[in-house]
Amino acid sequence: MTEIEFLGWVRGTGFQLATVIFIAGVIIRLVEIVMLGRKANLAEPGGSEMRSGLRTIISRMIPDKSTFQRSSFTIVSGYIFHIGLFICIFLFAPHILVFKDITGLSWPSLPTPVVDAVTVVTIISLGSIMLHRYQNCVLKFLTNTEDILVWIVTLLPLVTGYIAFHRIGSSAPGLIALHILSVEILLVVFPFTKLMHTFTIFLSRWYNGAISGFRGVES
Repeated sequence: MTEIEFLGWVRGTGFQLATVIFIAGVIIRLVEIVMLGRKANLAEPGGSEMRSGLRTIISRMIPDKSTFQRSSFTIVSGYIFHIGLFICIFLFAPHILVFKDITGLSWPSLPTPVVDAVTVVTIISLGSIMLHRYQNCVLKFLTNTEDILVWIVTLLPLVTGYIAFHRIGSSAPGLIALHILSVEILLVVFPFTKLMHTFTIFLSRWYNGAISGFRGVES
């Protein structure tokens, strides 16, 4: 298979398969969570579940003072990584064109040099997070094979995208194909690993807030 044929496959059949697995996997996982349900609470409600749940989703975005003091490096690095990843995925002009082809929707992009710089910062931040985990005895003990897998499949699209953009080491078709393939691997792995927290984090925060709201206490 030539580089052009490989590029054609990852842009066609490979991308379609990865997208189907991603969408189906996410839907199935979310349905499983929702179907778990919860026992009916026969107590008199002390407040609004919906209002407390929504408030908790927003309030948990900002760590409290004591948590920040204990884990300032992890929190700051985490915010830098997640914001940087968002910019790389959704505000890079070529990526927006892909979303437009799929959904018909488009939006303004950031200047390419800005996204390029953000990509480097994002890669460094993710690397720093993992290095910090292995330097911390407790975090190192808690790190398992799945954590390493998630780290690798998240890092690869950033690295291959940067290499492809700068055409380092090979021809453009081959580098672009590798970048697309790394994204497809991420899509396939996503629903079956901790990457699902992208969706479940909002469900869990709302649920915790709703329970507290029902009891009439702060979440």
